Amino acid sequence: MSVMVARKKVVRKWEKLPGRNTFCCDGRIMMARQKGIFYLTLFLILGTCALFFAFECRYLAVQLSPAIPVFAAVLFLFAMATLLRTSFSDPGVIPRALPDEAAFIEMEIEATNGTVPQGQRPPPRIKNFQINNQIVKLKYCYTCKIFRPPRASHCSICDNCVERFDHHCPWVGNCVGKRNYRYFYLFILSLSLLTIYIFTFNIVYVALKSLKIGFLNTLKETPGTYPSTTLTVLTVLEVLICFFTLWSVVGLTGFHTFLVALNQTTNEDIKGSWTGKNRVQNPYSHGNIVKNCCEVLCGPLPPSVLDRRGILQQEESTAQEGPCPRGPGTQEPPPTQGPRQAEESSMKQQDGCIPPPSAVTAPSLSDAEMPQEKQQTPGEPPVPSPDAGRAEH
Repeated sequence: MSVMVARKKVVRKWEKLPGRNTFCCDGRIMMARQKGIFYLTLFLILGTCALFFAFECRYLAVQLSPAIPVFAAVLFLFAMATLLRTSFSDPGVIPRALPDEAAFIEMEIEATNGTVPQGQRPPPRIKNFQINNQIVKLKYCYTCKIFRPPRASHCSICDNCVERFDHHCPWVGNCVGKRNYRYFYLFILSLSLLTIYIFTFNIVYVALKSLKIGFLNTLKETPGTYPSTTLTVLTVLEVLICFFTLWSVVGLTGFHTFLVALNQTTNEDIKGSWTGKNRVQNPYSHGNIVKNCCEVLCGPLPPSVLDRRGILQQEESTAQEGPCPRGPGTQEPPPTQGPRQAEESSMKQQDGCIPPPSAVTAPSLSDAEMPQEKQQTPGEPPVPSPDAGRAEH
């Protein structure tokens, strides 16, 4: 006989989070679903640095100084650490409203706006918030069912509202927001220094070789041999990658340095939030470059509000074959029972105890149902019953 048994199945919260994100290592790593360009970033950095350490560094360490590969290794490790920290962390995703919270917010909005006549457009869902004596508008997100905090925006790629949203960067495979912006800035800064460093010492390597055997002979370098030809091709490829990377990465670093100095985000700069026609002053700027840089790069890092590795317990039913369980006070009745035994067993199951013997005897007639007989006095002859005479006839 099959019995349904309920077991508790442990489910992590990251498995039920909405949005278009991917999670690894039991929710510890959080990224966007579009990660193809991120893999290209890893390939370019690892490939260029591997060529530099394999060929140029050995020659430069002997000819110039052994500190050259050491400093290059420090820049490489720092750039990789900040890249992975930016790509694998929560950028500051704001949880969506629960059904009860969303219904309450909708009731508040309806009560505030009132009934809108048919055919008219409802007013925008906006709340005014004051920051540094300046009114800032909080916009309503129809996807997350919340009023977004100041400087937050909804990322259309990850489908999440991100606090202090800067932009979605496909090169790191994640959004850039309040919780990972400093690591993103340190990544592009260290990558710019690493690119300049490798590009410079590639030129130094070619110059040192040219002083000894000439520039054309350096490019050829024992023509006809396979290793030297491969080395020449790889060196040229390395120089080209660094040259074209310099313009984009160094330019991006300069742009974000400008934003950090003003305590402004890329999203605000593109929309012209503080430089539009109204010329509204940025309420988040301290008016001092040092203070703005300290707040953006050295301020306290807020914890994640997602609780990705929190536990949600769900019950799942599993069927098992076995005898039907019985309670401690129940007994299995014998195979064959008479009417009286069946009555006894039912009384035992109801009362939980064995009834007294009088309770299981044949039912006796009550005083009203018994025939009335005249009692004899001593010495008086018995009175015959009228039924007896009828029986004799």
